[in-house]
Amino acid sequence: MTPRGDGPDDGPGSEPVRRHPARWRVVGSSGSGKSTLASAAAARLGVPHVELDAVFWAEGWRKREPDEALVILRDRLGGAEGQHGWVVDGNWLEAVPLLDGTDAIVWLDLPRRVVMRRLVTRTLRRAITREELWAGNRERPFDLLSRDPHRNVVLWSWQHHEVYRERYGALAATGEIPVVRLRSARDVRRWLAGLAPVGP
Repeated sequence: MTPRGDGPDDGPGSEPVRRHPARWRVVGSSGSGKSTLASAAAARLGVPHVELDAVFWAEGWRKREPDEALVILRDRLGGAEGQHGWVVDGNWLEAVPLLDGTDAIVWLDLPRRVVMRRLVTRTLRRAITREELWAGNRERPFDLLSRDPHRNVVLWSWQHHEVYRERYGALAATGEIPVVRLRSARDVRRWLAGLAPVGP
């Protein structure tokens, strides 16, 4: 599914995508803008936004055990405020079992050069300002020099860009769930503008 809007299955302007999805999942490379888009989409829809990084990362950059994280995620998805829908962002495969109710997926498939530029800028800003992320965690300036992709988010994003493209391209090809593929900032703006509040 692409964001052309010129047919029944052609993206954010198409009838199936705008008529009924209330539970969206936003995926894509680190630095592609998942959380920013998910937050804006949730605000337009009037539904909760759940950031999977905030669910799976504990203090001290400790990755929560799947069972622990899924309890947190279940609570955030299943509360009264989430009964009419939600927008979840992130690529965590451990979360998939609880996201079976997803109506559609938004895949941010921006060019690698765009993602890298955004990510380096964001990482430097966070490191300089000591911006707090999840559970008190902060990005560390020297991690940008690490050759370990688990520490260096820029290296992780570079290595996983094609991994995610293959994963979500294959998912879109199955037709099992609608996938809106956004390839540019213009596509993102068009899709977001086409969202309407979810009714009770």
